[in-house]
Amino acid sequence: MRLLFIGFGTVAQGLSELLIEKRQELEERYGLDWKVTGIVDMLKGSACDPDGLDLEKVMAMVAEGKSISEYPEGGCDWDALTMIAKAEADAMIEVTYTDIKTGQPAIDHIRAALARGLHVTTTNKGPLALFSNELVDLARTNGVEFLYEGTVMAGTPLLNLLRETLAGSAISEMKGILNGTTNYILTQMEAGMDYEAALKQAQKLGYAEAVPDADVLGWDALAKVTILANTVFGASLSPNDTPCTGITEITPDQIAAAAADGKRYKLIGRVWRDGDSVRASVAPQLMDLSHPLAGVGGATNAMTITTDTLGDVTIVGPGAGRRETGFALLIDLIAINSRS
Repeated sequence: MRLLFIGFGTVAQGLSELLIEKRQELEERYGLDWKVTGIVDMLKGSACDPDGLDLEKVMAMVAEGKSISEYPEGGCDWDALTMIAKAEADAMIEVTYTDIKTGQPAIDHIRAALARGLHVTTTNKGPLALFSNELVDLARTNGVEFLYEGTVMAGTPLLNLLRETLAGSAISEMKGILNGTTNYILTQMEAGMDYEAALKQAQKLGYAEAVPDADVLGWDALAKVTILANTVFGASLSPNDTPCTGITEITPDQIAAAAADGKRYKLIGRVWRDGDSVRASVAPQLMDLSHPLAGVGGATNAMTITTDTLGDVTIVGPGAGRRETGFALLIDLIAINSRS
């Protein structure tokens, strides 16, 4: 499988580590033999070689702060759309930055790759939150796979669980903790910190950005419930259709009162069927301590899925991280290889 990386930041490097470490296992167990024929990153440069780039050499260059464009005999100095149009490839890995408001530039990359007949895997939430139905249809029209396991719970295989293991089940509701940053902050507040101190701790640990609005105002979780509504429930929602409230107004007194009442605050993203309609929401909710989601602390994600066959099924796992999110891309590449 000839691979293109569009974006070569933290997540792409996490996948690269896994591809290198597991190369023999991937070929022997899954029949996945791979080579990287092109890489483009708007900050780190670009390189391509139809015979395959030495991924270990590229990783070493990036670690040393060198430009990928310095790769010996790299053979090109293309931007992303040129790379997608010209490079010899079978699948594109789209891991550029996320713009939840416009989906750019990732949406242009994915459209171009699917139209050319390349398989696509991405962890980029913007295009899926805004254009999921269009992109799924475009992939189907061009006879290629379009997979996006890492867009909702990083490496925790929620979408694969729904697609494969829960096939044949009717799902009436999904609700869960879809943002590890806010879950960490709420956990620290329950331990006695105020909001500002908990946020600073999350920033120090790398869970929260310097400008944390996407997390604490609920926008990240909003993108994820929109993806679930459209791809799992068959809706046509946009983020603007869904009420969204973050955690910035929750006080230590409220958290203490909840604990005294045997409850705990969690920022919950929810999607459910309401008659013939599909609805979604993001808001802090009081959870009984007996509920599986109430016991999920720290930066962990979790989702409770209500089915007609098994009742409630809860999946818990990491919702962020370099290798964890890279693993979601690896899941997708294995699936693409098995189907093509």
